[in-house]
Amino acid sequence: MNQRRELPDWKQIYQEKEAETMAWFNPDLDADLDLALTKLNLKAGTVLDLGTGPGTQALALAQRGFQVTGTDISDAAIIRAKGIAAEKGLDIDFRQDDILNSKLDQSFDIVFDRGCFHVFHEEQRQDYVRTVSRLVKPKGYFLLKCFSYLETRPDGPYRFTPAEIGDIFEGEFKLFLVEDTVYQGTMEVFPKALFCVLEKI
Repeated sequence: MNQRRELPDWKQIYQEKEAETMAWFNPDLDADLDLALTKLNLKAGTVLDLGTGPGTQALALAQRGFQVTGTDISDAAIIRAKGIAAEKGLDIDFRQDDILNSKLDQSFDIVFDRGCFHVFHEEQRQDYVRTVSRLVKPKGYFLLKCFSYLETRPDGPYRFTPAEIGDIFEGEFKLFLVEDTVYQGTMEVFPKALFCVLEKI
């Protein structure tokens, strides 16, 4: 579970591959995010979609009436997402940004991460936590989907237990809820995941 994992060059991968072919591509609002928004009675407000990729989650959230910002380290991904938003007539603030060196200067009611955190090496995680904490308003929510310790295939991102998530974000967030789930995408067998609801302290 803890062996060092070398992961793709995200800038390059979005230049060379169609987003629809990627394992994590989901054209619809993530089912776990949908359920969390309902449980928390979140129907409006500002949302940051971290690691937005082709922007599917940002687009779905904007269609629901949220004020959405989507960021990704890949310029190619952001250009594509902007084009789709324009075609659909949706006003979404898509920006190229590196969460470990973020230039964002605002905070949000909700920050959603469907696959960014779990690619970072252990020594990078506290930088990530500090930045995300800055980006979530007090009493706001950080909604995190990451690979689960129950996932056994050898490749892919780092895996986490619920206890590890609680420990990593302790001091900045209260772990409100953790559920076992899967990553809906293009793979025949969906990877096992955790969906975590954390509240900003």
